Amino acid sequence: MTEFSALNRRRAERPSMPPVIVFLTDQQRWDATGIGGNPVELTPNLDHAARSGTWFDNAHTPQPLCTPARSCLQTGNFATTNGVHRNGLNLATDADTLAKRFGAAGYRTGYLGKWHLADPGSKGPVRPEQRGGYDDWLAANALEHTSDSYSTRLYDNDGEPVDLPGYRIDALTDAAIRYLVDHQHEPFLLFLSFLEPHHQNRRDDYPAPEVYRDRYHGSWLPPDLASLHGTTFQQIGGYYGMIKRMDEAYGRLLDALRSLGLYDETITVFSSDHGCHFKTRNSEYKRSVHDGSTRVPLMIRGPRVPRGRVVEDVVSTVGLPATLYELAGIDAPVGIQPSLVPAMHSAERPAGEAFIQVSESETARAIRTQRWKYGIQAPDADPKDAGSDHYVERYLYDLEADPYELNNLVGLPSHRELSDHLRDRLLAWMKTAGEPEPVIDNAVTSQQGRGQLDVQPHEISM
Repeated sequence: MTEFSALNRRRAERPSMPPVIVFLTDQQRWDATGIGGNPVELTPNLDHAARSGTWFDNAHTPQPLCTPARSCLQTGNFATTNGVHRNGLNLATDADTLAKRFGAAGYRTGYLGKWHLADPGSKGPVRPEQRGGYDDWLAANALEHTSDSYSTRLYDNDGEPVDLPGYRIDALTDAAIRYLVDHQHEPFLLFLSFLEPHHQNRRDDYPAPEVYRDRYHGSWLPPDLASLHGTTFQQIGGYYGMIKRMDEAYGRLLDALRSLGLYDETITVFSSDHGCHFKTRNSEYKRSVHDGSTRVPLMIRGPRVPRGRVVEDVVSTVGLPATLYELAGIDAPVGIQPSLVPAMHSAERPAGEAFIQVSESETARAIRTQRWKYGIQAPDADPKDAGSDHYVERYLYDLEADPYELNNLVGLPSHRELSDHLRDRLLAWMKTAGEPEPVIDNAVTSQQGRGQLDVQPHEISM
């Protein structure tokens, strides 16, 4: 039997069990991609792949922080629902995860890279019961604390250390390609989780490969970073260099699928856990309700995914697990957040909403619609708390007039009716996430108005 006939037989035997790869970056903004509007030519492989898949142009993380964002991606539930609302918490051992559902459906499941859902501050191997149910394991809990750009240490199924050669992105990609080769003849779910372009914590820098270290300094900047500065000017070169290498790794992975005859039958997701605002909104890189923190790249390609489609609806990546279950023909757990598949096929005008929870830097909540961003903050809460019973309006942005959120309209009398409408929508989302209904105080402002600013009735629901 020839190689091609063997391949065709394999496809015929499992047409409803497509391989699945989740390619997850860390702390990557949506506009650090060509298809997301960046003109620096950082992501030609992603941009090319998107033309044969679906790009979500307005995707948002439900929690702009590593551990809670990852808990949402493994469970399909908001962080306050799955119990992991901040860093330093571990995912429950009985959580109904991607790995458990795919495994029960006959898939081989593998996890590679950064986990960050186990014991707080773990610098050793993650215990088997805290690995989310994955069959094959080559990972570290907080990869930023156990490795560096040219020193990658992970831990295998037996908890033994494995040191991988090369730049960290390349080391993980090499291991991922080996996994594809080893499991090419069976249905598999591979969750490939990089640290880049996250900063290296102990130095607070963005260590790009040496070949890219100086290439991107002085490059184009998104307007929020150009206006608010933060640490952008000293760090954007390294950040862009890491993203360039990440895109090359993504291209290598797709080439491996092509060589194995798996490219067209594999569901591939490219996304990130949260964005990066370079200390422009607080003293950190994320943990805020702004798009710089929450808006992320999201591309899906493969069987049953529209080709060359750009979805402009506002969506949340908390819907990714349900999406993968639907595309793979697997029953989803009851009560998780809904699939993004309907948005892929919708011919209606862009719509949708994203609910955002924030912890650690502040206890905050926000709703993001096509037109508006409305956010509240709990002034008396411990930022480590899951929530609060008392919030104050803190943010209101008109994203049509001010897409980079540089003009906070909160408290303006001209926008009071709009704020009341958005508050009701936000309260509905908080109830969906299992939060008790809080008191939300109106913003106190000395601004009596700004010239001719006004909101027409038909704009309130946009």
